[in-house]
Amino acid sequence: MTRMIALLILFAAMPAHADDAKELAPTGALRATFIGRNPVQATIDPATGQASGPAAEITRMMAEKLGLRFTISGVPNAPAVIESVKSGAADIGFVAFDPVRAAEADFAQAYSVVQNAYAVKDASPIRVSADVDRAGVRIGVGERDAADFFLTRTLKNAELKRNTAGSSDAAMKMLTSGEVDVYGGNRQRMSEAVARTPGLRLLPDNFYGVEQAIIVRKGDAAKLAIVNRFIDEARTSGLTAAAIARAGLVGVEVAPARKTTND
Repeated sequence: MTRMIALLILFAAMPAHADDAKELAPTGALRATFIGRNPVQATIDPATGQASGPAAEITRMMAEKLGLRFTISGVPNAPAVIESVKSGAADIGFVAFDPVRAAEADFAQAYSVVQNAYAVKDASPIRVSADVDRAGVRIGVGERDAADFFLTRTLKNAELKRNTAGSSDAAMKMLTSGEVDVYGGNRQRMSEAVARTPGLRLLPDNFYGVEQAIIVRKGDAAKLAIVNRFIDEARTSGLTAAAIARAGLVGVEVAPARKTTND
């Protein structure tokens, strides 16, 4: 009898992995999407098809803890990530937080903070980010990127010109051709683009720190609570910090713990 009581107590204390797995991944496989052009989230090795980076490692950890298979796929942009979750094609998506996007999907707490910086021509008189928001200055930015939403809200004098192609190559062409005076994006992508484009430099400071987070379908509180617990675990175990370091990311740090309504 004593042994039976002990077993019942043990089972009651065990996490409901089976229930969490069914809630998070009803198809039996955890399906994640991320912005394929954004290395601060993840990258896909063209030779092996394997994903690496913080988004890939967090997805893998979640799946392994729940005994699930998983897939993680790169999609063209943030709207595509959001649509994949809204349509049910993906269970979770990795995307930068913005209030505009929060109207379409529910955001878990952030797992990392990514700094955004400006690139300019070597000969530009602009030296720091505070010099940018001035009359006559044209700022390039990826259409519907987090930087686009932020600058749309905050610019007072400069003109915003959106990169509809979304690629770093198109961004650098806008800058080198003189179509824009500065170009803003996450520091990792900007540093990579500037390194392969002669005649450009990156400003030393950042203009915006954006939270990278995981989204679930709007109104799915149970799934959101599960994701929040895993983000806490990834942070406290050191997994997120190690994933950032392994990826060699620039201007990316672990997001601090944050109280959420789903905790």
